[in-house]
Amino acid sequence: MRYVVVSVIKGEAGDFNNNLRKEVYDKFKARSSKLPAHFTIKAPFEYDGDIKELERSIENYCKSHKREPLEIKGYNHFDDRVIYMDMKMSEEGKALHDELISEMSRIPYIEFTNKDGKDKIFHITIGSKGIKTIYYDLWNYVNKYPCNFHGYFDNVCIYRWETNTWVLHREYLFQK
Repeated sequence: MRYVVVSVIKGEAGDFNNNLRKEVYDKFKARSSKLPAHFTIKAPFEYDGDIKELERSIENYCKSHKREPLEIKGYNHFDDRVIYMDMKMSEEGKALHDELISEMSRIPYIEFTNKDGKDKIFHITIGSKGIKTIYYDLWNYVNKYPCNFHGYFDNVCIYRWETNTWVLHREYLFQK
């Protein structure tokens, strides 16, 4: 089974991202993830066994920690391959994230890389699939929209890949 671990961006910022991704798809055919607005904690991985150890680890971690603030301000990009909303994690949020990565790393089938480990670039993707030929048009288009939101790193979600889409497997909430 294929899984991914993310934190869903909710509220005004999440709605903005979800709507903007739909808009750039309709206008430019620029595709993105089939997940709702999010930042990735653990990139997709394959595991055919029972993931109860991962579920318990995340559940226990979330129960014993409180949500932390984050800021989403402006846009950025990875070369001409990905355009995203730029996310600034608070120091407390970064510590919360990094400790969660350490907890999850104890699970034998979870391995992090520099793209999804502690040193990742926090971002919320707008367009990432086949955008090289339309990059400049897409970049100019999204930059017409102000992007300035405050939110929280307040959840951890496990999604599983089923019937060509991501389906929510479990959601865990941090304490308020």
